[in-house]
Amino acid sequence: MYLDWIQPLKDESLRAYALRLAEKIDRREKFVLIGLSMGGMIAVEIANHIPVELTIIIASIPFSNHLPYYFRVGARLYLHHIIPISLIKNAAIAKRLFTTETKEDKELLKSIIRESDPNFIKWALAAILKWNNGTAPQNFIHIHGSRDEILRIRFTRPTHTIPKAGHLMVMNRSQDINKILETVLPSLLNSDS
Repeated sequence: MYLDWIQPLKDESLRAYALRLAEKIDRREKFVLIGLSMGGMIAVEIANHIPVELTIIIASIPFSNHLPYYFRVGARLYLHHIIPISLIKNAAIAKRLFTTETKEDKELLKSIIRESDPNFIKWALAAILKWNNGTAPQNFIHIHGSRDEILRIRFTRPTHTIPKAGHLMVMNRSQDINKILETVLPSLLNSDS
């Protein structure tokens, strides 16, 4: 099941948002949570509050103190309130000129960035910078790229590292991610028998 993003409430914390999002989960059967980037942070919050078989975070962080220090400095300076969202979106699009994604991936990313709701982006930046979590889910896997340019690996401790992979490794290193999942998920399924 895929969970669609919901509209955040004014000044809603990441934890409160995650718990509202979790209301959509059918809990009658066991399930695994998988989250990418901010979605990984949300998956961690959900898993810390409801029973989950396994939480898998990709290009994300399990603890708020794993945010790079310069994010926290930016938050103290209220840069996320000062810098226009349009500037952030344009910078993200311009950055595609210097990245290693395929031409098709770059076009897809540019389209996603252009269509992103500025209000959601503004809320997400504030929610991430104010996030406060020091508890890891009971069972979790953390897959991270050694060259993640947004959530740098030197600030976190993943359970699995993909060499030379960046923040968007799900697009260009999916085979490496799948190899890790193929080793992790069967052991989970076999433990149920």
